Amino acid sequence: MDCAPVSEPVHTTAIRSLKIVIAGGFGVGKTTFVGAVSQVQPLRMEETITQASAGVDDLRKTPGKTHTTVGIDFGRLHISDDLVVYVFGTPGQIRFRAMWKDLIEGALVVLVLVDTRNLDASHDALSLLDEAGVPYAVAINRFVGAPTYPAAEIRQALALEDHVLLTACDARDRRSSVKALISVFEHLTSADSAHWSLTP
Repeated sequence: MDCAPVSEPVHTTAIRSLKIVIAGGFGVGKTTFVGAVSQVQPLRMEETITQASAGVDDLRKTPGKTHTTVGIDFGRLHISDDLVVYVFGTPGQIRFRAMWKDLIEGALVVLVLVDTRNLDASHDALSLLDEAGVPYAVAINRFVGAPTYPAAEIRQALALEDHVLLTACDARDRRSSVKALISVFEHLTSADSAHWSLTP
């Protein structure tokens, strides 16, 4: 499975569409991921981080972050001539939890990005998805200088069940990010994945 590079024209004959949501904690790379995979100019609803967020948003792990998503990120890519994928990114802060619930409605699957420098930041998104019964996969976003751990340790830290796909990507890199999405699709369609299905 592959998809066309950004430089190619986007097909307009798609007859099937899928909704994928990119979730995760604050500053984990959701906006970057959506922008990397989208074949159209991504929609970004961001605001500059100001002193008003002091004590609310934890910037210790992301000291260079100057903007934050306050609505949604949106992108689109074509997996084939007749299949288009709509990609939505959620805001990371827990105060937007009500918006998360709206965004995951109708999603085929949610891909949760995690940062090994702050695995605890992923628990809110994972708990919401468990409560909602929405299928999800987890991708470790490889930040420069971030610690690496064996997959088994990350699974344990995040309390992931065996059927949950755990993969990795560099959200800044289109090829790496698309590869993570393809891994999710392949997991969805795998014969031994009883918890997933591409058909209603």
